[in-house]
Amino acid sequence: MPALTGRQRTIVAVGILALVVALPLVGLFGRPGPPMEEGFMLTFGESFLRGDVPNRDFLHLYGPGGVWVLAGAFELFGVSLVVERLVGLLQLLGIIGGVFLLAWPWGRKVALTGAAITAFVIIPPIGLTALAWNGGIALGVLGLAAALGAMRASTARAQSILAILGGASLGAALLYRPDLVLAALLAGFFLVRLSDGRVRIRLLVAFGAVLSLYLVHFAMAGIGDSIQGMVIDPVFNLRGGRRLPLPPSLDGYDAFLVRLVDDEAISWPIPHLDGPVQLTVWFVLLVGTLIALTLIAVHLRRREPNAFRGIVLAVVAAFSIGILPQALQRPDPTHLAWVSCVPFGFLPVLAYELVRRRRPTSSPLRLYVASAVPVVVILALLVPTFLVRDYADVSLETFGLSKKSHEIENKGRRFYYGNAEAANELAELLPVANDIARPGDRLVVGTGDFRKTPLSEAFLYYLLPQTRPGTYYIEMDPGVANADDSQLADDLEHADLVIRSRVWDDFEEPNDSTKLGSARPNRVLRNRFCTVLDLRLYELLERCDRVEERAAGAERDRGEGPASI
Repeated sequence: MPALTGRQRTIVAVGILALVVALPLVGLFGRPGPPMEEGFMLTFGESFLRGDVPNRDFLHLYGPGGVWVLAGAFELFGVSLVVERLVGLLQLLGIIGGVFLLAWPWGRKVALTGAAITAFVIIPPIGLTALAWNGGIALGVLGLAAALGAMRASTARAQSILAILGGASLGAALLYRPDLVLAALLAGFFLVRLSDGRVRIRLLVAFGAVLSLYLVHFAMAGIGDSIQGMVIDPVFNLRGGRRLPLPPSLDGYDAFLVRLVDDEAISWPIPHLDGPVQLTVWFVLLVGTLIALTLIAVHLRRREPNAFRGIVLAVVAAFSIGILPQALQRPDPTHLAWVSCVPFGFLPVLAYELVRRRRPTSSPLRLYVASAVPVVVILALLVPTFLVRDYADVSLETFGLSKKSHEIENKGRRFYYGNAEAANELAELLPVANDIARPGDRLVVGTGDFRKTPLSEAFLYYLLPQTRPGTYYIEMDPGVANADDSQLADDLEHADLVIRSRVWDDFEEPNDSTKLGSARPNRVLRNRFCTVLDLRLYELLERCDRVEERAAGAERDRGEGPASI
């Protein structure tokens, strides 16, 4: 049998990577989504199509890019959970594919192993939710790959195209997440410094041109509201209510949602450390990987100043260090995965370089085996809960096993929820809401006690498309929605319907999320709203004047019935 050509080997490598992504894919499309995060992305995209603007009309802590793209997808293909998750899938493919391209100089097998590790890291935490962070990281790593590719392009045309794509992608990454600015500046410093004039100019011009789209957002939302939403709220007002201890606690999970998810996950048969201990080990591994990336990049740059591999490592190390603050402020599995997806993808590269220094005469295959196998084994043994087990869990859902989803459907729209009791109650509540809701009614979805706003069930806005969000705080965050100067009470004054969710009443984390905020929203509820349906987890309320009007109408109808015959 003839040996495979280089092209055929590449196709095989891409095919294996595609299989790694495809295995959990069906499960991911039917998996429960995070009620607030996926809910607000669905709602933001649709609200933008209705004319609402991020930062002006609804709280949005990130750049406008994610909303613009999602709204564009909704405009083309319709507003649906499937479309939103397809956008999320493209973002995941961008991250995984970007790591594969960046690790390519070390060979197909190393690149494949690194990208597969990235898939195991990034797929389980949020699934296919089209969050701005995943979009920003995808654009960031693809931008790095394109810019680095421009340095090695064989023709001037290819060099120009890749440089422009690289700069545009990095600019677009900041349109998704302005807090990626540190990563973009650190990586961009090396790209600009180490590229020739032709690449440098095109890179910077394309970067600036795309970044200038913020001027469009400022014109739509206003500079003051934009700064409030993208800088003041996330950096100053929100941190106290979202920050978690560093390093993570060893005797229990600090993040409330992690405790819930861990209780429902499949058991792992291989002996392993306790989950909270694994989380601490993960954090230590992440920091150690960043240090190793930096040291090996410095070593390669000193030993071979013009070697392309050294340039790649320097750029990747700089970018990875730039995204580290995301894990420092909240070291839970999701945020650790968001940061680890890039540097962990380069663990096989680091191991390869270390082995190559000790065994410079070894064949490429021996180098690969000696480097990749220990990395995979270490990750599988030290942090199996958040990598192998969670990946296996969602993959089993593809085959109908370990299924935890409960479908909620209304008005031709569906959402998947992990709480069976909540899903059953909503199946009772939503038809009642349909009966009383008038087209264009302003709906507020809030918590059981509006003085405490750890999160919101924003997906309910999506499931009631005949209404419009009646509050700026579609996304509810502690220290923001329940702050003394919050406009939540004023929003309730003008709302028509309210859904209170008690699902998260016992939310508790070691931060300011447990502190009670303004009592004004509760007073407005008592004074202006009447209960239409009260269940254990949910309560549907309507303006009292409308409830009284409907009752009077029903009384008239009864009086004009048989008595008039």
